[in-house]
Amino acid sequence: MGLYNFKKIAIVPSAKDFIDIILSKTQRKTPTVIHKHYKIARIRSFYMRKVKFTQQNFHDRLSQIIQEFPKLDDVHPFYADLMNVLYDKDHYKLALGQINIARHLIDNVAKDYVRLMKYGDSLYRCKQLKKAALGRMATIMKRQAANLAYLEQVRQHLARLPSIDPYTRTIIICGFPNVGKSSFINKITRADVEVQPYAFTTKSLYVGHTDYKYLRWQIIDTPGILDHPLEERNVIEMQAITALAHLRAAVLYFCDISEQCGHSLEEQVKLFESIKPLFANKPLTVVLNKVDVLRLEELSTEKQVILKSLEDKDVPLLEMSTITDFGVMDVKIQACERLLAYRVDQKIRTKKVEGLLNRLHVAQPVPRDEKVRAPCIPENILKKRQKIEERSKAKRKLEREIEEELGDDYILDLKKNYDIEGDQKYDIIPEIWEGHNISDYIDPEIFDKLNELEKEEQLREETGMYDYKVPMLSDTMLEIVQMAKQIREKKAIMKDEARIQKASTKPIMPRTAAVKIRDRSVSKLKEEMEDLGIDMEDTENAHFTKTRRSRSLSQPARKRMRLQSESRSRGRSSSKPSRDEMGIKDVAMKSKLKNIAHKALRKKIAKKGLKGEADRFIGTKMPKHLFSGKRGIGKTDRR
Repeated sequence: MGLYNFKKIAIVPSAKDFIDIILSKTQRKTPTVIHKHYKIARIRSFYMRKVKFTQQNFHDRLSQIIQEFPKLDDVHPFYADLMNVLYDKDHYKLALGQINIARHLIDNVAKDYVRLMKYGDSLYRCKQLKKAALGRMATIMKRQAANLAYLEQVRQHLARLPSIDPYTRTIIICGFPNVGKSSFINKITRADVEVQPYAFTTKSLYVGHTDYKYLRWQIIDTPGILDHPLEERNVIEMQAITALAHLRAAVLYFCDISEQCGHSLEEQVKLFESIKPLFANKPLTVVLNKVDVLRLEELSTEKQVILKSLEDKDVPLLEMSTITDFGVMDVKIQACERLLAYRVDQKIRTKKVEGLLNRLHVAQPVPRDEKVRAPCIPENILKKRQKIEERSKAKRKLEREIEEELGDDYILDLKKNYDIEGDQKYDIIPEIWEGHNISDYIDPEIFDKLNELEKEEQLREETGMYDYKVPMLSDTMLEIVQMAKQIREKKAIMKDEARIQKASTKPIMPRTAAVKIRDRSVSKLKEEMEDLGIDMEDTENAHFTKTRRSRSLSQPARKRMRLQSESRSRGRSSSKPSRDEMGIKDVAMKSKLKNIAHKALRKKIAKKGLKGEADRFIGTKMPKHLFSGKRGIGKTDRR
């Protein structure tokens, strides 16, 4: 579109979807976890960030809606009046104004709650303030449900409006309903306007394009206009009035001289006189259509006089028939020539033209003699051309052929063959998943934001933001801490030494054979304590208790005592028989019972029998996965 592209206006979601989109974005793009060691300042900033982020998203989305919809004061007067006719400009401005007020209210709510959050003294209070702020923002948006729904309907209708450039070369076709306007535009352009034998078939403006003198021309088909006062006209008629009033174009006023449209010639002339003020400063042509039914010469004298009254030095009368194509191209050429002359005349009146004309020189070729030299084409070539034309008429044209025919005027339209009624095939269809637009969930800058967050966190760690501040200790406490540290180190060394001795593989001498070397004594204890820095001078009279151990007993007596203690620990006397010998009268019965036990055990660990985790056995002596295959250079017990 020359001035404004209404098809690029983004979809306006409903109030519920609007809130869902913004809140889910806040959840996805802001931190969600507060750790228990966070200070109150960080908790405040955590919730402030959520409130500010939500407010900014609401602000941006509402600003996008306000900016993308056309402002009636800025667009061309044709569009301003057309939108006033279709949607009522007061209602339209009111809806956009309410959206603007909602944006300011949300900004103020966020500002107030961020100010309150600075005084939040606990995590609970900050969280409640955040919930209140987001709740108030959502309430403000819920109240805009009617305005958002209205703007979405306006957007859909605007997107279906034809692309009319108010500044280009334009021809407007007007007249009573059913006088042949749509049939004419179908003849001279590639437009496909519906044609029916009843009034008001065309309910809106239709646009077609044609070529003349290597220039592109815009043809506008208007709905039929009935002859009654301006304030009584309906929306369909007012669209035609708007186009006539505001577009600088050539006007073709169509008359049906056969009166098959249901209106007499007197009524058609009366309508022409009533809307003539709209034709001021526009090249005007009166077209007498349907001459295949009745010619101008065949009319009665009275009617011829009425029609002649329309003719003027600036308003020619042209006869035409869209059924037989009589006069169609003459009307088109006449309208284009008159408009071209009018536009040139308007430009010549400007000051810039004088300097431009001095630099122009038009060369006209002159024939060398009066002899006509027609092109000579052989007969076989003409026959081939005829065959090719017959084939091309029979088969459907390819897009490549259409492109070659149209040249620069070709526009690739992938949707023209869609099996959808009306203009809905050109609606933009978003990718929807579970009721939400997928594009709202795609963030192309997520990795950049993650890198920035990681750098920020690294800087915080380097500056020591998370380090605990240790209070200053007194000298006595410092000594105690130092001593405790030494004791811990010594203890760790002793543990390691004990572990090494325990894991040693050297043979151990029996306790009876080796002479017991006493490795613990009071003097050794004192030395170790003094090494650790403990004063042991006042421990001369301290009584270090020794373990009592009876060394007077002989070796057999000690052995007997040890056996008694073991049997006591097992919970039965040494004279009691073992469990596998209890209740057995002789050796034969014992061997028989062993065989029975072995059979029972074999059932358990058979190939298909049950076995528990505690059953220690090797089911397969040489598992195939360990011993099959080629042997390598190394060991043969593993693959």
